[in-house]
Amino acid sequence: MQGVLPKDIIELTPNVYTEPYWLATAEHRLILPRCTTCGTYRFPPGPFCWNCRAQEVEWIEHDGNGTIYSFTVVRHPVIPEVAEALPVVAAVVELPDTGGVRLISNVVDCAPEDVKIGMAVTIDWYDVRENTTIPVFRLAGG
Repeated sequence: MQGVLPKDIIELTPNVYTEPYWLATAEHRLILPRCTTCGTYRFPPGPFCWNCRAQEVEWIEHDGNGTIYSFTVVRHPVIPEVAEALPVVAAVVELPDTGGVRLISNVVDCAPEDVKIGMAVTIDWYDVRENTTIPVFRLAGG
């Protein structure tokens, strides 16, 4: 997969609020926490709803289709271990029907010059190691 960081530098540190999200990604599923009191999606996951301050959530499955809200192309290896992976397209992807939830991830297997704000993307999965999977995105239809 082109445009992803080397597996040996990726280390997740889930907590009680993010663990359900990361367990689902290991199964190639995208789930998002939604407040059971007011229905607001709470991403990134945290202890309180930013809208009503309730704590209870339900985890809602999302298909991972979205649009590029913003992006940048990383071309300079600030960390020497990533030099071979560059260029990397780091993007903010907005997910529809979530009240504005945005994920930060990579757009993979494309030329950086092909990426534009507003483009449709689909989710894919970068299996880093057993039980560690990172969501990445691909240009839709490409």
